[in-house]
Amino acid sequence: MLYAGCPEKVNGEKMKLIERTIENPEDDTVILEYFEFTKEFSDIKNFILDNNQMFAVYKDEKTLVKIRISDILYFEAVGELVFAYTESGVYEVKMRLYQIEEALEKNKIFRASKSFLINLHRISSVTPALNGRLIATMDNGEKVMVSRQYAKIITRQFMMGLV
Repeated sequence: MLYAGCPEKVNGEKMKLIERTIENPEDDTVILEYFEFTKEFSDIKNFILDNNQMFAVYKDEKTLVKIRISDILYFEAVGELVFAYTESGVYEVKMRLYQIEEALEKNKIFRASKSFLINLHRISSVTPALNGRLIATMDNGEKVMVSRQYAKIITRQFMMGLV
């Protein structure tokens, strides 16, 4: 068991962090203990709950599989088809981008351009580009161009630490 004092203060008191290693991965558990349920605890709770949510995609034309939303880097529309990109592969999605955007909005999946949705949690850096656009570098090193219409929103989210 590891116990570490954390420098963050909540309600004027230092928050404590306790970590334990377990034997069985099926026993993974997070326990939130708080005196008062603050926005910080709400954010932690939502992150943990969202991290285990699944999304159905097609591995090939007939095989439907589930992948973690947190593993998705971005979605791309190519003609009439939509694809979900992860570090381990590309999957077809039988939905339109706007439907995915509506369904996954609370998971920090946001529009980057007419043909891209990006997972804000999977952006490693942002760089300004020409004409007010933005280049978002994803965790796997891939770069996604963000149109100027959405660049300010994504930059603000990134700067506020919400990504």
